Amino acid sequence: MCGRRILPVLGQPQPERADAARNRQKIIDVAAQLIAERGAAHLSLDEVARVAGVGVGTVYRRFGDRAGLVFALLDEGERRFQTAFFSGPPPLGPGAPAAERVTAFLCALVDRILAQEELFLLLQKGGGRAGSFSGPYRVHHIHLAALIGQARPGADAAYLADALLAPVNAGLIAFQRAERGMSVRQIKDGLAALAAAALRA
Repeated sequence: MCGRRILPVLGQPQPERADAARNRQKIIDVAAQLIAERGAAHLSLDEVARVAGVGVGTVYRRFGDRAGLVFALLDEGERRFQTAFFSGPPPLGPGAPAAERVTAFLCALVDRILAQEELFLLLQKGGGRAGSFSGPYRVHHIHLAALIGQARPGADAAYLADALLAPVNAGLIAFQRAERGMSVRQIKDGLAALAAAALRA
């Protein structure tokens, strides 16, 4: 399973006409620009439509709601991340021992979240479809469980994968940094220690 690339369920676009594809990209570009200028909390689909020069109905039909648009904004980063852990260089990609890849994956996931932290926080706050157990989580879980199964045969790999993924979420990482004063290095070191304990027979 670890050698096979699985694309995320993140609001992937269906095959579309060229004009629809252009409108979709224009909407995403405008949304990214507005978030960079004002922050994700102030993202409004009505304003995105106005700045992009498309009808509000077009935005809602294409993305459904604000969470759907945020998913689309996160999609490209998730694709790059999946490429890295499925086929990139070790230790994140194939070629390193499974236990080492588990730690590399968890640390890379922290970086992935921090790169678009505001968007991840917005999705977590929204709950429902935008919650923690969306398509990317399932892909991450399958990948991590496969590595755990290799590193510790006979263990309940599915449960351990959930346990290791639980602390790697935007809300907790933001709390650890803001309220506990933890550095990113401390967070990653803690995850490495947790992974080592989980993989110890």
